This record gives sequence, structure tokens and C-alpha cells, in this order.
Amino acid sequence: MKRLTIPASIIMLFALSSWGIWGHEHINHAAVFALPEKMRVFYYNHIDFITIESTGPDMKRSVYSDKSEGPKHFIDIEGYDRPLDSLPRTTANKSKAFADSTLQKYGSLPWQIQDMMAKLTKAFKDKHKSEILLLSADLAHYLGDAHMPLHTSLNYDGKLTNQPGVHAFWESRLPEQFGDTYNLNTREAKFIDDVTKETWRIIKNTHQLADTLLAIDRQVRKTLGDDKLYKKDDQGNVLKSKYNSPIQSDEYAKAFHTALNGMVEAQLKNSITAVADFWYTAWVNAGKPDLSKLDDPELTADNKAALAKDYAAWKKGKLTKMKPDSDN
Repeated sequence: MKRLTIPASIIMLFALSSWGIWGHEHINHAAVFALPEKMRVFYYNHIDFITIESTGPDMKRSVYSDKSEGPKHFIDIEGYDRPLDSLPRTTANKSKAFADSTLQKYGSLPWQIQDMMAKLTKAFKDKHKSEILLLSADLAHYLGDAHMPLHTSLNYDGKLTNQPGVHAFWESRLPEQFGDTYNLNTREAKFIDDVTKETWRIIKNTHQLADTLLAIDRQVRKTLGDDKLYKKDDQGNVLKSKYNSPIQSDEYAKAFHTALNGMVEAQLKNSITAVADFWYTAWVNAGKPDLSKLDDPELTADNKAALAKDYAAWKKGKLTKMKPDSDN
């Protein structure tokens, strides 16, 4: 299978997206191996697409300037000014409870996940191959977003507590720098009895980590001192990224990652598990259609040996074929 590539100019636009390219690609890629065999074979035949399309929703927002896309990636719980458990559970009820302007401002992530799940289930029922693949990849993106704590908080980038830049630091820099040490093996996908309930369980669990994440960062900053937080040039000037934001020092990254005590890896793995569970549940609810009929038998046969090898690697916690392309 030929690995697809993304031009560097497009990559730049994803720098502040949840999990960044590294995270979303690893989540989608690993979730394929957590599926039962009847699904795994089909998804593996298209694993390059599933992997690269993991950033599709960010492209809609950043490249094509789709203004309706942004709110689908987050929910600022505090902005709704009511307890999380009292927020409307379903898409129909949220439309009755809140004006479009409110949803645009404070986000609609959990309801977007439910909408995507319904669409994926229908795609399975219709046995529409291209829609299955596209919706699977996009649904996985939103589920990944739902596991990033600051995607559930008004203080999404630490600006309310003088911690600017913590968002991208947590979700992009840390996994990119330390991700090779993560074990990405998870349990096999399980059926979700109540998709709505599970969606809100994820949101609640993720939101509970937001204050902890910010508190740990504040403590690390205090311990290191301002002088050690950012990289500097020979003249002592703080180095800036191509996005004009200060570049955190390796010492800061290591101290923060250590103090988080596995939070980034845990949320990445929770994302993988959720993606596999939701894909599997949509397939089951669609009547378990025979996915093998959607592909040329020769494609499946050609990929058999590679799938066995990559699955064995994943069982040991590692992903093969996840090295960046030379022209990226």
C-alpha cells in the first residue's frame, strides 16, 4: 500500500488542532487493530486512508474555512452555565435548549459524535464503502478531540490562568517527543449498549482532567523558573516557532510529561479504545454487514501477510508504517 502524504503547507495549519497530526494518525491507525477480525481485514485494506483522513475535520476548519466546523471539535462546559450532568443528552434536545449562537460559541462536540455515529451506522447498512471509510475516519477525529481535557474547558489554552500555549504543548509536543515510548496496545473493541450515555461518560471523564492538567503545568513552571521554560538563542532571546509562539525547552517538556504521570499516554489509549468501540458498535447496529464483499479479494490476499505482521507488532504495543514520509 502506498502511504499518502500531506504537504508541509497543510501541516502548518494543523499545529493547534487536538492531538496534532501525530496523535490523530496514531489513534486512527491503532484502532484498526483493536477491531474484531471481520472488520479488521476491511479496515486494514484502507488503513492508509483511515490514517491520513484522521485530520480531515481540521482541514475543513482550517483549509476550507468552514465556520460551522469549529464548534464540532470542543465543548466549553463552563460556558453553558449549568452542571455537566444537566446538559441535554441528545442532538434533538440540545437544539431545543440552546440557540445556534450559543452552540457556536461554546461548542457541540458530544452531539457531533452522536450525529456522526448515526451516519456511520447508516453507511454500514447501505454498504456504501466510501462513506464508511470517510465517516469512520472523521468520527475517530471527534472522539480523539473528546479525550483532550482542554477541549472541554473555557480555559482551553491556559489564557485565563497565564499559561498560554499549554494546549498545543500537551497534545502535540509531548506525544511527538515521547510517543515512541508509549504502548498503544488496547483491548479488543466492545459493543456499546448506550452510545449517548457512553459519549457523555467520555466527556465527563475528560473534563475532570482539565484542572489537574493546568495545576500540574503551573507547578512545573514554578519549580523550573521562568528562565528554563523556553529555548533561547545565543543572545538569550526566546526562540519562536513558525507560528510566532515561544518554543518550550526540552527540560520543560520532560518535567511536564513526567509530572503528568502517564496522562497523555492514557488519554491517547482511551481514544484508541473509544474509536474501535464506536466503529464496532455502528457495524453491529447495522446488522453486521459482510465487509469482505466491499473489496477486491486480491487486495485482501495481497495485504494478508502485512496485516499479520502489523497486528503482531501492535499486540506488543508498537505500530509499524508510522514513520513520517521524507517529503512531508
